[in-house]
Amino acid sequence: MSSILFIRLFYEFLIPGDYHARIEYDRLTSLGRADQESKSNTEVAEIIAIVTDSTSDLPAEVVRDLGITVVPALVRFGDKAYRDGVDLSTDEFYHKLQTNSFLPKTSPASPGTFGEVYNRLAQEADGIISIHVSAKMSATCDAARLGSVDLKCPISIIDSETASMACGLLVIVAARAAREGASLPEIEALVRAAVPRTITYGVFSTLEYLYKGGRIGRAQAFLGSMLKLNPILAIRAGEILPIARVRTHSKAIERLCEILRDSGIPQEMSVMSTTEPEEAEALAQRLAPMFPPQRMYRAHIGPAMGTYVGPGAVGVSVIWKEK
Repeated sequence: MSSILFIRLFYEFLIPGDYHARIEYDRLTSLGRADQESKSNTEVAEIIAIVTDSTSDLPAEVVRDLGITVVPALVRFGDKAYRDGVDLSTDEFYHKLQTNSFLPKTSPASPGTFGEVYNRLAQEADGIISIHVSAKMSATCDAARLGSVDLKCPISIIDSETASMACGLLVIVAARAAREGASLPEIEALVRAAVPRTITYGVFSTLEYLYKGGRIGRAQAFLGSMLKLNPILAIRAGEILPIARVRTHSKAIERLCEILRDSGIPQEMSVMSTTEPEEAEALAQRLAPMFPPQRMYRAHIGPAMGTYVGPGAVGVSVIWKEK
């Protein structure tokens, strides 16, 4: 029961004829209304800024529409460093990757770069959520934490425990919640609850880039003759996991669809590719019975992740619904 309604009931029904009570009722009612109006005017939704790094492979239009800040990773060809997605486009990168005799190297943005980004956002934001590639695969989370040390703004740095658009989907969930007025703790809880239900699957034309880049992990079991086959790998809980080994690329895509159909109901989904967007689109249509293609994100695997994935790869990222 509101305070105004309580006052009205008390003075009108318990002591209805008392003149002084009527005056007191009018005074308290006026104060109650003023207090409610004051609260209404001051209850403005918090502004929560959402940050990620370029390994999330978010499409540019999604970044723009949801107001997400992307901190570019660095890709080095020899002595020259490029900011992922800024100084080096995806097409330029894959051309260099396939025409150079040596592999590029990647590194996260520096703590100083993260600090600059956070301090700029803190000028207008009431809090910051920063979601990044798995700490088991990159030092990005460490750089982000170091960059936030002297920040005069609440911040939560979240390890996605995955990469590419699986991380990107978590960022999208956070950005939507921020748009809807959720608080920093609410958004953090929402994302952390979704992390264990998030996974990326990839069909690789070769494991050469993953192996040479030192990121092969437990997929080491697929080496040897697998360099000539089409393995299906997954990234979950920060690890690259071997899922299946298939003789041909078309059979690998078919097997991936079977795995997805048997795994649950998607909450969010994206298809990705390195150099074959048409194949990713065909994959999206094959998955239509599971998830509407018009709600499915399409993404290019950019330079930071493409260094280890290589050309000819396609993938699917999913956040599964809670069971």
